Amino acid sequence: MLTLYVHIPFCKTRCSYCDFYLVTRRDHISEFFKALSIETASRLSEWKGQTISAIHFGGGTPSMVPERYLAEWLDEIASMCTFAPDIEIALEANPEDLGGNAMDELRAAGITRLSLGVQSFTPEKLRALGRDHSALESQQVTASALQKFKSVSVDLICGVPDEQLPLWKADLQAAVELQPQHLSVYMLSVEPKTRLHRNVVCGAVTVPDDALQASLYEHALGELTIQGYTHYEVSNFCLPGHHSRYNLASWKREHYLGFGPSAHSFVVAEGQEIRSANVSSLTRYIANPGSAVAFREELSAEERFTEEVFLSLRINSGLDVEFLRKENKLGLRLSQTIARFEERGWIEEHEGTLYLTQKGFLFADLIAGDLIFG
Repeated sequence: MLTLYVHIPFCKTRCSYCDFYLVTRRDHISEFFKALSIETASRLSEWKGQTISAIHFGGGTPSMVPERYLAEWLDEIASMCTFAPDIEIALEANPEDLGGNAMDELRAAGITRLSLGVQSFTPEKLRALGRDHSALESQQVTASALQKFKSVSVDLICGVPDEQLPLWKADLQAAVELQPQHLSVYMLSVEPKTRLHRNVVCGAVTVPDDALQASLYEHALGELTIQGYTHYEVSNFCLPGHHSRYNLASWKREHYLGFGPSAHSFVVAEGQEIRSANVSSLTRYIANPGSAVAFREELSAEERFTEEVFLSLRINSGLDVEFLRKENKLGLRLSQTIARFEERGWIEEHEGTLYLTQKGFLFADLIAGDLIFG
């Protein structure tokens, strides 16, 4: 099985907290899709006949582009590969793009799952994040999407400037009342070179400290578990059978191919594990889509082990203890490290597998680093 990711780099504006690759212009949409077709034909030639289990349109804002471009590209893929009978074709969308017949047209194009960039159901937080849609639109679009698509995911951000627990509780309550099949909960990250970072550095904006961020996240873990959601990855919760197939394949280190500027790929072939990334420039991508890969590396045995530990601990299937003991270099110190984290209530061991606790998810990277390097 193979999963595909398409990076559609167009946005109306750049949000203050966003550090993804994007462009805030629309005059190259047609040229982008022509280039995407060329890259697809070139790179999928060796994968002809493969079965595709999931396709994810990310960005950027894929809901900005005319639906016919998505349908034409999906037809191109279908001519080269086989779609699984229950294929998941997901598209990231902003609520303000989904008025009129937009959802019906996306469904007709082949989209089976919407990932809504709601970010909040409260006016205060939407203003703080600089989003273009209203709290009412967040509710109305989510409710409408749930009527039209097999699966709907809602993105929520906690820890925005001046946010306190009561506001976050209201946000979560609004979300669970709508019962989307999937929720992604992200703690606001202040990334270098973003407008938010500059505002924090100069003192114009104050974000919640680590302790408050942690309390917001822990409240989400408890509340969503009560509401029947499975916490299957650090930031992701789903009702049974509604996990994101593309994301889960990535965390499990399965084959995935990325198309479009800045998209990443991971391929395992003949004992080699190859990671690659496309050029992060729309103009360069359009000029030479047949040679879009700008970075390529074969992972060493040590890098494979490190990735396996970090990614396995992020998901609820856990990390095999024997694999950990066999590959790491800590010797007896490994048992001491595991015991220390168990005493803190961060990890639990069941039948030879290590699992993060709800508290432990807050320290996932720290735990993984200590299990590898001490």
